[in-house]
Amino acid sequence: MKYISTRGNNQEMTSAEAIIAGLANDGGLFVPDEIPQVSMEFIKQLADLSYQERAASILGRFLTDYTQEELKGCVSRAYGDGKFDCEAVAPVTIFDKLSVLELWHGPTSAFKDMALQLLPQLLSTALKKTGKKNTVLILVATSGDTGKAALEGFKDVDQTKIIVFYPDNGVSRIQRLQMATQQGGNVAVTAIKGNFDNAQSGVKAIFSDKAFAEKLDTMGVSLSSANSINWGRLVPQIVYYFSAYADLLKAGRISLGDKISFTVPTGNFGDILAGYYAMRMGLPVKKLICASNSNNVLTDFLNTGVYDRNREFFKTISPSMDILISSNLERLLYHVTNDAAKVAGWMKELAETGRYDVGAEVLKDIQAVFSADWSDDEVTSKTINQVYNCKSYIPDTHTAVAWEAARKHIIQSENTEEMVVVSTASPYKFNESVLTALGESIDGMDEFQLLDKLAGVNSNPIPAGLESLKNAQIIHSDVIEKDEMIKAVETFAACK
Repeated sequence: MKYISTRGNNQEMTSAEAIIAGLANDGGLFVPDEIPQVSMEFIKQLADLSYQERAASILGRFLTDYTQEELKGCVSRAYGDGKFDCEAVAPVTIFDKLSVLELWHGPTSAFKDMALQLLPQLLSTALKKTGKKNTVLILVATSGDTGKAALEGFKDVDQTKIIVFYPDNGVSRIQRLQMATQQGGNVAVTAIKGNFDNAQSGVKAIFSDKAFAEKLDTMGVSLSSANSINWGRLVPQIVYYFSAYADLLKAGRISLGDKISFTVPTGNFGDILAGYYAMRMGLPVKKLICASNSNNVLTDFLNTGVYDRNREFFKTISPSMDILISSNLERLLYHVTNDAAKVAGWMKELAETGRYDVGAEVLKDIQAVFSADWSDDEVTSKTINQVYNCKSYIPDTHTAVAWEAARKHIIQSENTEEMVVVSTASPYKFNESVLTALGESIDGMDEFQLLDKLAGVNSNPIPAGLESLKNAQIIHSDVIEKDEMIKAVETFAACK
C-alpha cells in the first residue's frame, strides 16, 4: 500500500516513509491510496483476541511494509508493561441505552495515549527500516492532551527530540502541570501567547518552510509531527472502533452484522475520522455523530457544507475541543470527493479567506455518514450532574458533550441501534469543572485538593500519573509570542 497527498502532488511513500515525514511536501496530509476491506468473519474473530492482538491485526492492513513481528513488537511496547491501568486497554462500560468506550486508561489519562504510546514505536521502527540517520524532531501543537501524551511517548526515544507548543491560559491546570513537569533529555515545552489555532498554524508554517528544513538538515535534523496530521498517529485510533464492536459482540449486546453508532467529542476531527476509516473497512457503523462545544465550526460545516473559522473563539470547560481549524477534515474531503485538486482549492480558500463551501452534492455524501450537535458550558455541566445522579458515573467535560449529543440523537432519530459514546479523558483532568458541575464547593482549593475531593465522590481512583504531580518539579516555564516559534525550534534543534 502506498500513501499519497490529499493535495495531489504525485508524491508516493510507504507507510514508514509517510510516518517519518509527517506532512506531505505540498502541505497536504498523507492518506492510503486504497482502504483495505475486512469480512464479518474477521470481525467475529476479534472478539476472542486481546487489545494488543486486535491492534496488530488491524494495523497490518494499513502498514503493509511493516512485518507482523515488527507490529507485534511495537504494540507490545506501547500497550504492555503496565502502562495502562486496565487490562482491556480500552474497555467498554455498558449502560441501559448506550455504552461508553473509555480511552483514558493510559499514562496521561487521555485518549491521546492510545495513539501516542504507539507512534514513537512505529517511528523508531521506521527509522531503522529506512536507514535514516538524521535526528527526527517531533513538532507538536496541543490544545491540552496531545502535548503530554506525545512527551510521555517520545521521552528518551533514540534518534528523536520533541518540542511541544500549547496556548498560554488555554489548557486546564492539570494539563499545564503535566507538560511543565515533563522529564526527559530530549523534550522541550513552550507556551505561546495565543490560542490553539495560533499554535497549530505556527507549526504548519514551520513544516511548510523549505528553507528552514534545509537549514535543519545541515544540522542533522528532520522535522516530523505527532499531531493527528501524521498518519502514524491516526491509524492506531482505527483499532478501538473495531475493539468496541468486538467487546459488544462478546458481551451479547449486539449480534454480528448489527450496525452501531458512535458519538465522538471532536476538535481536530482525527478521532472521529478514525471511525470513518473503520466504517469504510467494513465495520458495521450506522452513524458517526460529531459533538462540539461552543466552538462549533464542525457542527455548522456538517449541517451546511460551509466551513467558516471567521467567528468568535471561546475558552470553554472542554479545552481540548477549543479549535476552529480542524486539520483532519481535509482527509475526509479527499476520500469523499477523490479529487485532490478540489481539496487543494478549498484549503487555499481556508488559508486566504478563512472559509470554503463544499456544495450540496459533497455535503449530501458527508451527511450520509455524519451528523453533528453541540453543547455550551452550561449544558455540559448539567449533563455531568445528570449522568452522575442517574448512572453513578462521572464523565469528564468532553465526554459530557458527546453524551448529550448522543442522548439527543437517540430521541430525535428514534434510534434503535447500539450507541457508543467515545470517552476521551478522565474526569480527574478537569476536576475543577467537574466538581462545580456536581455542585461541590471548591473555594480556596488548590489542584491537588480538588483531585482528592473528586476522589471522594468518584468510584474510580486518582490515576497514578496525576497523583504523582503533587511532588513533581516544574521544569518548563517558557512563554513566547507566536511569531517566535520558529526561533524556539531552531534553538532546541541545535541543543546536543
